[in-house]
Amino acid sequence: MKIDLLVAEIGSTTTVVNAFNLNPRPSFIGQGQSPTSVDEGDVNIGLKGAISNLANCLRVDDIEYNELIATSSAAGGLRMTIHGLVYDMTVKAAKEAALGAGANIKYITAGKLRNSDLKKVREINPNIILIAGGVDYGERDTALYNSELIANMDLNIPVIYAGNIENQEEVKELFMGKKSELYIVENVYPKIDELNIEPTRKIIQDVFEKHIIHGPGMQKVRDMVTGPIMPTPGAVMEASQILYGDIGDLLTIDVGGATTDVHSVTEGSEEISRILINPEPLAKRTVEGDLGVYVNMHNIVDMVGKEELLKELKISIDELETMISNYRPIPKSELEKSFVEKLTWHGVITAVKRHAGRLRYLYGPSGKKTLAEGKDLTKVKTIIGTGGALTRLPHRVEILREIALNNKGNELLPTKEAKILIDNYYIMASLGVMAKKYPEEALKLLKDSLDIE
Repeated sequence: MKIDLLVAEIGSTTTVVNAFNLNPRPSFIGQGQSPTSVDEGDVNIGLKGAISNLANCLRVDDIEYNELIATSSAAGGLRMTIHGLVYDMTVKAAKEAALGAGANIKYITAGKLRNSDLKKVREINPNIILIAGGVDYGERDTALYNSELIANMDLNIPVIYAGNIENQEEVKELFMGKKSELYIVENVYPKIDELNIEPTRKIIQDVFEKHIIHGPGMQKVRDMVTGPIMPTPGAVMEASQILYGDIGDLLTIDVGGATTDVHSVTEGSEEISRILINPEPLAKRTVEGDLGVYVNMHNIVDMVGKEELLKELKISIDELETMISNYRPIPKSELEKSFVEKLTWHGVITAVKRHAGRLRYLYGPSGKKTLAEGKDLTKVKTIIGTGGALTRLPHRVEILREIALNNKGNELLPTKEAKILIDNYYIMASLGVMAKKYPEEALKLLKDSLDIE
């Protein structure tokens, strides 16, 4: 069987391959999966297994394809360290750019680096190091100092400089002849209260694609993958941004086994922007590493408390303990599904509240003053569920409806009017990487998966 385009999602444990035809009309053909083969030293083994499984699912002898592109979160995904000047300014801007690109941020520093920081960076051995610091034509010394220290480490790790533009030539000189490949991009924080994260986000993904083949088990990936490779969370953000251009302000929630990722694309309301303490990006991603429903299931159980879960599920302590002891990645019985739904509910509500901003009230001689901090989600028109839990659980729509109903009054959450959509084919990440070359086709397929006319 001949397929126009295969998109592989190379995960830490599973590799999924989605098949698409682009002509005469974009269409989703089917899906195959196989264990990821990083431990064998060659992810192509898992890729070939997933393609074979796809052939079995489609009941054909073999699969031929014109193109194969991919997203990857294998081997720890895109690991980054970030080094800026002031935490709430340049560091925050650099962090937003990295998270939006799909990074797994392992270490953050503000101010001048110390020997202990450099030791930590060596231990982490990140895929990319990002240096920021200083508004344009402002403070120069910290970013230069940090750049010199990182250059002198002479690591075989790409470095992105996204700080004060006055330093660019000196930074180039500092890295001349070093093992680190240097990339210089526009300042992520060019003026006070102004974020400029998109150029850095794009260069992070370009650098990831260029250097991912040096990761464990990934050395032969270019033998099969013919097009772009993106970090999987960055691909979900890309799909969200493509869809935002068509339907407006949205929130995408991806509940996984280890983490819950929240992506928002919204400018918020003018009313809130006038009282916002610090600027927020149009497209924002947060990662809650303690809110997974499989690997981190115990974290959610501990956060909620067993007493509360007993009341919600209306079961005995023995039943709950047995379910926790014999917990499976894919629930089978109705009770297991109810348990995972409760975990997902708590994960969603907690993750979105951490992502969203809130109002603060200050009292002084002139009376009460209202300020806002964080991301304003009040103008979100659409809430999208993706990931295993929110595309497969029976009450996934009801779980997402609960977001608006759990507002304590001062939280900048979506309203009850927000429409709930589900990524029914579970292909949002695949379409994000597809959009780099085929944006119109990706948008059409995404709207099909979400049942948007």
